Order: sequence, then structure tokens, then C-alpha cells
Amino acid sequence: MARGKLRIYLGAAPGVGKTYAMLSEAHRRIERGTDCVVAFVEHHDRPRTEVMLHGLEQVRRREIEYRGGTFTEMDVDAVLRRAPAVALVDELAHTNVPGSRNTKRWQDVEELLAAGTDVISTVNIQHLESLGDVVEAITGVRQRETVPDEVVRRADQIELVDMSPEALRRRMAHGNVYKPDKVDAALSNYFRPGNLTALRELALLWVADRVDAYLTEYRSAHQVSAIWGSRERIVVGLTGGPEGHTLIRRAARLAEKGAGGEVMAVYISRSDGLTAASPKELAVQRTLVEDLGGTFHHVVGDDVPAALLDFARGVNATQIVLGVSRRRSWQYAFGPGVGATVARESGPDLDVHLVTHDAVGRGRGLPVARGARLGRPRVIGGWLVGVLGPVLLTWLLTGAAADVGLANDMLLFLTLTVAAALLGGLLPALASAGVGSLLLNWFFTPPVDTLTITDPKNIVALVVFVGVAVAVASVVDLAARHTHQAARLRAESEILSFLAGNVLRGETTLEALLERVRETFGMESVALLERTGETDPWTCAGSVGPRPAGIPEDADVDVPVSDHMALSLRGRVLPAADRRVLAAFAAQAAVVLDRQRLRREAGRAEELAEGNRIRTALLAAVSHDLRTPLAGIKAAVSSLRSDDVEWSEEDRAELLEAIEEGADRLDQLVGNLLDMSRLQTGTVTPILRETDLDEVVPMGLGGVPEDSVDLDIPETLPMVHVDRGLLERAVANVVENAVKYSPPGEKVLVAASAIADRVEIRVVDRGPGVPDEAKGRIFEPFQRYGDSPRGAGVGLGLAVARGFAEAIGGTLDVEDTPGGGLTMVLAVRTAPRRRAEQPDLSAAAAP
Repeated sequence: MARGKLRIYLGAAPGVGKTYAMLSEAHRRIERGTDCVVAFVEHHDRPRTEVMLHGLEQVRRREIEYRGGTFTEMDVDAVLRRAPAVALVDELAHTNVPGSRNTKRWQDVEELLAAGTDVISTVNIQHLESLGDVVEAITGVRQRETVPDEVVRRADQIELVDMSPEALRRRMAHGNVYKPDKVDAALSNYFRPGNLTALRELALLWVADRVDAYLTEYRSAHQVSAIWGSRERIVVGLTGGPEGHTLIRRAARLAEKGAGGEVMAVYISRSDGLTAASPKELAVQRTLVEDLGGTFHHVVGDDVPAALLDFARGVNATQIVLGVSRRRSWQYAFGPGVGATVARESGPDLDVHLVTHDAVGRGRGLPVARGARLGRPRVIGGWLVGVLGPVLLTWLLTGAAADVGLANDMLLFLTLTVAAALLGGLLPALASAGVGSLLLNWFFTPPVDTLTITDPKNIVALVVFVGVAVAVASVVDLAARHTHQAARLRAESEILSFLAGNVLRGETTLEALLERVRETFGMESVALLERTGETDPWTCAGSVGPRPAGIPEDADVDVPVSDHMALSLRGRVLPAADRRVLAAFAAQAAVVLDRQRLRREAGRAEELAEGNRIRTALLAAVSHDLRTPLAGIKAAVSSLRSDDVEWSEEDRAELLEAIEEGADRLDQLVGNLLDMSRLQTGTVTPILRETDLDEVVPMGLGGVPEDSVDLDIPETLPMVHVDRGLLERAVANVVENAVKYSPPGEKVLVAASAIADRVEIRVVDRGPGVPDEAKGRIFEPFQRYGDSPRGAGVGLGLAVARGFAEAIGGTLDVEDTPGGGLTMVLAVRTAPRRRAEQPDLSAAAAP
């Protein structure tokens, strides 16, 4: 029996319409004559979802007794007996009640698929096992019910049910997702706009990755080698030269012309040690690529054109951007160059752009890391010149150019020896000197055709020839080795200088440093291992690359940092010369690790210190400001309960009024403390809507005497975009503070005016004012001007007011009142102009 097919509706959060879309698909299939049943669908009391269940056959659920309660789960046996063509199974990540056939619902689905039944299911992105930590970091909620990623990836079809955060929150506010008594809590916690946006991005990226995997599998299964331009992927070939910035920016502009364009910069290094490019320049170019939204890749390959084309075809690239060669004209005699080779071998499905730049034709200069190291072609050329050159020269001199003189013959042979030294080094030059001396003795030194030399002058000449040849070859070889050593030391010093600078400035993370090690030495993976004791197991403090070594013994290169720390590399064995730089990297890796740990400890210590400061200030406030009204209430209550004094009705009313005033003061103080706590923990979630100021500001004046404020709110003011409750609390705190410090008989003016795209509420008092140096401190928690407040308060009113103002997108600033006093300026944004309303099709399509 053929295995059934699995179709999954994937959503970013509850309420986006996954179940509704699944039920709609079931109705479409039934209309086409497909045998489709509901194996398990939970409508969660959502009316529109419940309506969609009408007309669908539902398999009876299985009832399970657990801990004194009765629960229902999908009856797998009943569904198997019914044997439908398609079964609807909601909530794939659900955990079954103990006593069920399987622990997880996705295991029930596996049984249905194995029996040949097609299954349509739903799952939210936060229920994928691999994303559990990410979702917890975003929402603060750990998902207990998860499904392995592989189960979802194996689905034959995955359809994303997408909805913008604003539309989902609006749907929830309408009561289409949760019951009204749960809406406010949900909108203030899990369903905040930031949470929904992050979850939506996770879902889109996960599905996009799955689409790429589908495309790769299809191309592999159908042996499609041609590049499919499903979207523009532009590969930028970098050499580490100054032209890299120009190439990256040009590629970014090309990517912007097409929807979904992607830029991938690649640097190809050879497999023989340190890279040939400047690590500093490559780091700058890598940062530029990432800032422009691209990615940086490092590839090891000795054949640069072939490696570049293999990489481009492997990522299904559509374009390659290369710079015109920096080689001089005469250097083209040694080959066409990388650009021309890539353009010739790219084929018709891969466009190659050769971009001009300021460094064209100015020469490459000496390689930073490779120096004067001789390659195999040069060594072979040196041996050919050193061995075959003297033979050809002898044939020419004995045939076409006879009798040029022994001195000239020696100079010509000496020229070949120098050429052999320049090409191949010392050994080809010595061979050239030996072969040349024998040929000179046999063919050109009397008597010829014999190794005998009769003239002592000729003996001296031959000895001088050999000596000069050996000396020249030695000098050339020594110069080449010194040049190579200088280039290598220059590369090492540049790497170490850049590395030390980054570490001292604290700009390098451990992962970035290990990635630099991997790229610099062309390794497969790098890991920093540590352990607490000699017999304790090794743990990985950080790693990059695939298959990092778990213990130093498994690594190809192991550099001890200390008795309990080691840097382990996999890929190849490095020469001893490279280990000097690697040891410096290892030491710096330990420094970076210690710095990161110290930074985390410092952060925790700062949080503890801040918390301790807040607690100390709170205790001081509780010990004084909260006890004062409590003492008044206690004294009034004790007086009323006393049997020794006969209180008149007026006295009783006065004592009761004192109790009420003390309770109000306590309520205000505790309210400010709670508001400050909400602001510091980030749990204030404003609900912004269009509001008239004349409906909010008068409500904020309820805590002050009626004759203490003059209100001037014009009716022509535009609507503002605020949270009414938060704005009212902010106005109340500012006005109460102004009334508290106003002289007796002076009223506080509360006026509003429109300026550009905002409305300013100005609270003007004629009190003592605040010096300029103290204006910034009055908004800090537990700060009171002069530390001797008038009346009750813990110094939180203005801090809470500014926090609420910023939460609704406004500002609260302070100015001097002309003629004396203080003016608080509360600015809020005006509401956007209304557009013609359009029906919310997504909200109408799903619950």
C-alpha cells in the first residue's frame, strides 16, 4: 500500500486562520467527490470555525479518564477502520493525554500516513523543536508542545497561512480568536506587535528555506545542471584587493533591480598556508557585504576560475561580478587571467560582469603571504633553462656562430646560469654551471673534443666561470628566500596587528575570531576547548565550521593555550612556520573568551547594583512616605475607637476625612510604585487610538482641587494618536506636581495647542522653579527637588509621567516659565489622516 501524503498549514501564531484554511480545503475536496473526514479538529469556541465544521463527517473521539477528569483525543483505531481518503488532524504538535495510543499527535498522523490515508494538519512556527530557544527569547514563553522539524520537513506540501501583526491584533480585538475576558491579557503579553513580527519573520524564513530545499531536491532528482534564474543570485569574486569595495557596491545595485536579489561575496584562497590577501582588507569588505544585506563566503581552491564557477553553480547563481585584472599588459603573456577564463567557461546561463576600477593595470605588487615562493612551473622552467639551455647554446655556437671567442662563450653560458637561478633557484643554477663548464671545456677550450686543457689561462677562465655562476646563483636564491621571509613576516605582522587592535578595542567576538583563524589558515573547522581539571572532560567554549573537534587528540592541529585550554583545528596539518601565528591567535582567543565572560559578569553586577539602588530607595520611601499616611490613619482610627472621649459629629467627620485622605495618598503612592515597576520591566503595552484631548485631559484633573487649575483646551485641536489611560495618568501626575509647588492662590494653567504633526499640552505653574543643572534629574525615579518634598510622594510622579509619555510615542520636557516658575511640555502625535476604509478580507476569511 502506498504511503499517504501529508499537507501542513503553517502559521506564525494562533488565530491566523490555519484551521479555517484546512476546513475550507476539506469542503473543496468534498465538492470534488473526495472521501474526507474530520479525525480531530478543535474549534476553541470560535464561531466561524465551528460553522465550517458543518457538513463534514466527524469521527467520534476517544474518551480517556485521567486524574479524575475525562478528556477526548483522536481515536486512531476508529479512523483506520473508517479508512478515508483524506483525514483532517488539527494541532500536529499536541501532546496526547497519558493512556493514549501514542505520546504525540504527530505519531498518530504517522500511523495514518503509513496506512495510506492522506492527512491535512496544522502547526504554528513556535512549535518546531529547533526554534524553541528562539521563540522563548522573543516571547518569554517556553513551548511545551513541540514537533520535530524533520516531521514537518517531510511533508509533501507546506502552505504558509500569513497575516500581518496589525490584522491579527485587530481580529483578536473583535473577539474572533479568544473570549473577551482574555483579549486584553493576550494583546499585552504574547500578542504584542514586536512578538508577532518576529514570529512572522521566523515563519517566512523557514518556509523560504524549505522552498530552496524543494528546488534543490528537484534539480538533483532530475539531474538539472543548468542554472535556473528563479531569483537573482549575484556572486562577487573578491581578491582582497582595493577594487573589492567597488565590486560589492555594483553587485548590490544589480540585486536591487530584481525582486529578492541576493549578493554572495566569495574569496578563494589556495590550500598552501596563509592567504594571499590582506586579512584587514578582507575583514573590511566582509563588513561591507553584510551591511548591504549580503553574505560572505570563503572557499579553498588552487584553480581559482574553476572554484569560482563551481561555487556559483552550487548556489544556483545567475550572475558573477568580477573586477578587470590589475595585471600589467606584459603579464598577459603568462595567461588570459581569471576574468577572461571565467567569462569563457561560464556558459550561456551565467552572466559575467567585468567591472572597471581605479586599480586596473597598475600591477598586483608582491603577494602579502606567498612572497617569492617559487611554484612548480618556475622550478621546471629553471631546470629546462639550466640543462637544455647550454646544450642548445652549444649547438648554435658550434654551427651558426662559430669563433666568437672563449670569453664571449663564457658570458653567454653565464647568462643562462643567471636565468636558471632567477627562474628555478639555486639547484637549477648549479646544474647549469656544471653542464656549461663541461660543454665549454669539450667544445670551446683548446684542445677541443677533449677534457684536457693545455693553456693555464683557460683553466683560470673556467674556474672563474664556475665561481661566478655559483656565486650569482647563491645570491639570487638568497634574495628570493629573504624576499619570501620578509613577505611572510609582513603578512604575520599585519594579521597580528589587526588582531590585537580588534581585541584591545573589544570589537571581536569569540566566534568572529575563530572564523578568522579558519579563513586565514584555510581550515575546515576551529574549536576552542577547555576543561576545569586534568581528569575532567573537554567542553567546547566556541567553534566554527562543520564537525569541530571534541577533544584535542581528534584535531589535525592542536595548540595548547594553557593547562586546561586548547585551540583545535581540523582540515590539514600546518607547517611549523604557521604555528607561530596560530599560537598568537590561540592566546587572543583565550583573552576574548575571558573578556566576554567578564562583560557578562559586569552586566549582571550592574543589574544587581541597579536593583539594589531601587530597593534601597524603595525602602527609604516606604520607611518615610508610606508610613506618614499610615500613621495618620492609625491615629484617626484609634481616636474613633477610644471610649475615653465623646466625639461630636463634626469631630467624627473630620477624623473620617483624615482617614480618607490618608487612604487616597496611600493609593496614589502605591499606584506610582506599581507603574514604575511596570515601566522598568517593560510590561506597559499601549493601545493607540484616535482620541480628543478634551475627553482625556479633564479626567486627569480629578486628583487636584477644582479651583487650582485653569483649563484651556480649544475644540479645534486635531485628534491625537494615544492610549487614553496612559495619557490621563501622565497628565494627572504632571498637574498634581505643579499644584503641589504652586504658591497659595496661584492657579496652574493647563493649555493645549497644535504644532506641525503634534499637539503640545503645557502645564504652567508659578512655583520656585528648578535650576538648569537640576532639570534632568527631576525625571529620575525617587528624586525630589531639594530632597524635601512638600506633601506626600516618593519622587516617582514625573518619572512615571515621562515613562508613559514615551510609551505612547510622545515626549515630556521641562521649560522655565517666563516671570518665574516651571512649565511642563507634554507633546503627543496627531492621528493620521483617515483613508477610505476597505473591507478586511483576511479577517472575514478566518476566525
